[in-house]
Parts: sequence; structure tokens; C-alpha cells
Amino acid sequence: MINDYFKKRKTIRKYSQQPVDAELLKQLIEAASEAPTTGNMQLYSVVVTRDEEMKRQLAPHHYFQKMVLEAPVVLTFCADFNRMDKWCEASDAVPCYGNFQSFLSAMLDVTIFAQQFNTAAEMAGLGCCYIGTTTYNAPQIAEVLGLPSMVLPVITLSVGYPADAASEPEVERLPIEAIMHEETYHDYDEARIRELYAPKEALAVNQQYVTENNKATLAQVFTDVRYPKANNETYSKVFVDFMQAQGFKIPF
Repeated sequence: MINDYFKKRKTIRKYSQQPVDAELLKQLIEAASEAPTTGNMQLYSVVVTRDEEMKRQLAPHHYFQKMVLEAPVVLTFCADFNRMDKWCEASDAVPCYGNFQSFLSAMLDVTIFAQQFNTAAEMAGLGCCYIGTTTYNAPQIAEVLGLPSMVLPVITLSVGYPADAASEPEVERLPIEAIMHEETYHDYDEARIRELYAPKEALAVNQQYVTENNKATLAQVFTDVRYPKANNETYSKVFVDFMQAQGFKIPF
């Protein structure tokens, strides 16, 4: 039977003043490192930020989201080929990983690693929030954290003990029928799309988003306000340019 932890978990954005024990954090990171990884290469690193001044330096590059300043710990998860390259060079092997496929391998590794940490932390009584701005300002975040070439910051988690978990919004998800396909992909016609998204659109919080943004539909909130084309294209260029500067040659 599947543990109902997954049904009850929430993203935590408000934290108590209780510090996160350094040994507990180390144990959680170690547990996360047991996650699956490409070729057992472990193409990731995580930078732990506790210092208040360092948080203040990171904050503007996350658009001053309060979690960065208020959480006891901020973790920046990085796709990392620097360590692998240095091991190769020290072992009479020629590094060959400054390419898109290697980047994808590192992205998969670091994403799985970060999520396993998130799950372990929540099971230990901590709360986490994924902060989705890391790739938007990757060059500036890398400068603050002193990241060398072949290392890219891609995921940030704020971590701490929940201040008031009951006040955090419930997790909102599409029904399983929207995401699960038997044997082959079964595409959606308009009627099916409307049926699958109707419960999401009916939520009071989402109706509020539509009203306060002066939009006709919830989808317009996503396309026009939250993730508009111009922003996506700008952030895409920033990140691809930074990938190239860090040693990943895109295009190849």
C-alpha cells in the first residue's frame, strides 16, 4: 500500500525559527545521494547556504522571494561535470563531456537527487519549497556561489521546519487519467481537455488568479502573466549562453 505521505505532503513557504541541525542536513543529503544516477557518475553538487549575508546576496537573483531570506537553509543543486572532468584528467583519461547529451545526463541526475532530498527532508519533519528562478539568473547565482566551469545551478530548495503547515495551500494536481497512458500515447481532443482541466479551473484560488489578472481563462494566466513567451525566450537565451560560457557547447 502506498504511504499516504504523498497524498498529504505540501510545499512549505513559511518557516519557524527552529534551526536545522547540521548533522541532520548532512544525513539527508547523504540519503539523497543514494538516488539513481547516470552511469553511477553522480553528476551533481549541492551548495548549502545558511549565512544571512549569503542569503541576502542570493535574494535579488530569486526576485526577493521571501523563502530565500526566511528559511534557515537554502540549497542550490547544481549539474556538475567539473568533478568528473578533474577525475578523468587525474586518471589519464580525456574528458569529453562539454556537449548537450552530457548536460542532459547531469540535469537528470541533479533533478532526481534534489527530489530525493525533498522527500527525505519532508519525511524527517522538515518543509521544502522549490524556487523556480534558478535558471533565470544562473550566471549571477553562479557568481555568488563561486561555481567553476562545467557547473550549472539549476534547482533551489528552501528548507526549514514549518511555521504553520495548515495554512499552506493544498497540493493541486490533475487527475491520474490526464497523465497516464496505456501502451501508447492517447492524444486529447478539446472535449477531453476541458473535462480534465475543469476541476483545476473550478478551484477558488484559481478563479481568483483569473479575476485579479483580468483574464478570461486560467490558461491565459499562464500564457500571458506567469510564463509569457517573451520571458521564456529571454531566460532561454540567458541559460544557453551561460551553458556555453561554462563549457557546454550548445549547439554542438
